[in-house]
Amino acid sequence: MTNRPSYDEYFMSMAFLAATRSTCLRRQVGAVLVKNKHVLATGYNGPPKGMKHCDETGCLRDELNVPSGERHEICRGLHAEQNAIIQASVFGISIDKSIIYVTDTPCMVCAKMLINAGVQEIIYGGDYPDDLARQMIEESHMRIRQFHGRIINPEKILKNNEKIEKIRKI
Repeated sequence: MTNRPSYDEYFMSMAFLAATRSTCLRRQVGAVLVKNKHVLATGYNGPPKGMKHCDETGCLRDELNVPSGERHEICRGLHAEQNAIIQASVFGISIDKSIIYVTDTPCMVCAKMLINAGVQEIIYGGDYPDDLARQMIEESHMRIRQFHGRIINPEKILKNNEKIEKIRKI
């Protein structure tokens, strides 16, 4: 028996790793766009490049007690899916017929962007409270399914951990 991760486990683990880059004070989200088992782009939620991060400026939505899933327009950050789409476009990469692995289901704005970009499937880790987004995804006939697998911790699988530890100490 092998510990080798499935492709779903591999790409979803990358999405969770991308989420660790987020400085959002409410929810850290990561996304990975994949086509033909190759990574096209990644994204995590945060402000536009060059701008101060939320852990520096604070969160206006928190200060105003805005519930999750509401008033996206007063958030200084972009969502993980938006940043992945933008990253692909900056480098001239088509995401038509791709799959997105994302740590949470998309909001309505991201769902509309993914539909128009031609993403064919969403594989998500956890639910985000947005019924309209779910309705639009279903209406578009885009496939959507929840991930049921392992999030990979390389230290538990790699056979060369001793070499890795030596490198870390350098």
